Amino acid sequence: MNILSIQSHVAYGHVGNAAAVFPLQRLGVEVWPIHTVQFSNHTGYGAWRGEVFGAPLIHELVQGIEERGVLPTCDGVLSGYMGSAEIGEAILAAAVRVKAANGKARYCCDPVIGDVGRGVFVRPGIPAFMRARALPAADIVTPNQFELDYLSGMASRTIAEAVRACDALHAMGPKQVLVTSLHLEDMPRDAIDMLASGPDGRFRVRTPLLDLSVNGAGDAIAALFFFHALAGGSTAEALSRAASSIFGVLARTQEARAREILLVAAQEEFVRPSRVFKAEAVS
Repeated sequence: MNILSIQSHVAYGHVGNAAAVFPLQRLGVEVWPIHTVQFSNHTGYGAWRGEVFGAPLIHELVQGIEERGVLPTCDGVLSGYMGSAEIGEAILAAAVRVKAANGKARYCCDPVIGDVGRGVFVRPGIPAFMRARALPAADIVTPNQFELDYLSGMASRTIAEAVRACDALHAMGPKQVLVTSLHLEDMPRDAIDMLASGPDGRFRVRTPLLDLSVNGAGDAIAALFFFHALAGGSTAEALSRAASSIFGVLARTQEARAREILLVAAQEEFVRPSRVFKAEAVS
């Protein structure tokens, strides 16, 4: 399997491509990473160094890959934090080129906009771009709860409301929706849900809520779900496998009291999760 991953990148730590590429490689995927930024570390540290790349560089790199004659072998395009609407357009253009070369290829968009408690943290123009341009182009989207509500224009306080919000995203284009974190009114405080919705049904996985705060988990879970979906798994299977793997990695990270997600140290979780969480159907 070959996946073109267009995301931010950091030299130290794990966010963007630095969180998505290695898990995919550990699962046997050939990843073709294109970086939208190259930073020393993620911005949560408050200080960082590096450079934001422009949309022309993305176009140029995709053209160079196309000139190698390998786009027909590309199974999917994965995108995360975009930085600007111009970069977003370059990513969508890349997805169009890949799909023109391989009609079975799919595009997975992690619509990074904001988060509960933080609100919108991306540049002006990005939220509107996600709703108007990225969602209609995507086959799979992986919002968190804040992004689900923002993009759907609804509030997801119950599982029924979350399902309706997913339906609203389906109506915009994506065939599969993965909500990467979900806290509902009737949930235990020590639990967290993931919700996946696709043509074959709606499914939920509930895991213990771990006491840690790290960046990059959303980038990794999007990559894992995309892989398992491309590998032919059902929506329920892709959810179960991705959720089980990321829980194992985060549990190891909590045990170590690490500030960065332990993707390398806990890499066995990607292929053989130490704890498997089954997906349950919801309506």
